[in-house]
Amino acid sequence: MELSRDERLYLRAQAHGLNPVVMIGNNGLTDAVMREIALNLDAHELIKVRVQGDDREARETWYAEICSVLGCAPVQHIGKLLVLYRPTQEGKPKIQLPKPGQKQPSAKALEAASKKAAAKPTVATGRAGKMANSKGKPATRIKAK
Repeated sequence: MELSRDERLYLRAQAHGLNPVVMIGNNGLTDAVMREIALNLDAHELIKVRVQGDDREARETWYAEICSVLGCAPVQHIGKLLVLYRPTQEGKPKIQLPKPGQKQPSAKALEAASKKAAAKPTVATGRAGKMANSKGKPATRIKAK
């Protein structure tokens, strides 16, 4: 499975806050580890895998082997973390990838922006954005006659 640059960047942003769900230990890439990776890909679509070994070449070969055997897309390999993506075959995918040439903001950014807009009080302010008076009430202007 191949991803475009925009899709890969979007998935990297989505994976930033994720914790690793599978660890590849000193025994290497065993059948049990492959089954766990497959189960987690089915459940989450986008996962992080932590590799415990220090051999970079082994990590790269395991990354390529996981992607070829399980049919998932490599998103990112940074240090000892591998990020993998495979959309679900059943039903609607959980992660909507951006269309080519279109950048989507992350779901967290959209949610934070909506919460910020809803939580911001509409109060009259004085200079430098401070409250108009010491009691937190809007300033009232008295017209002189």
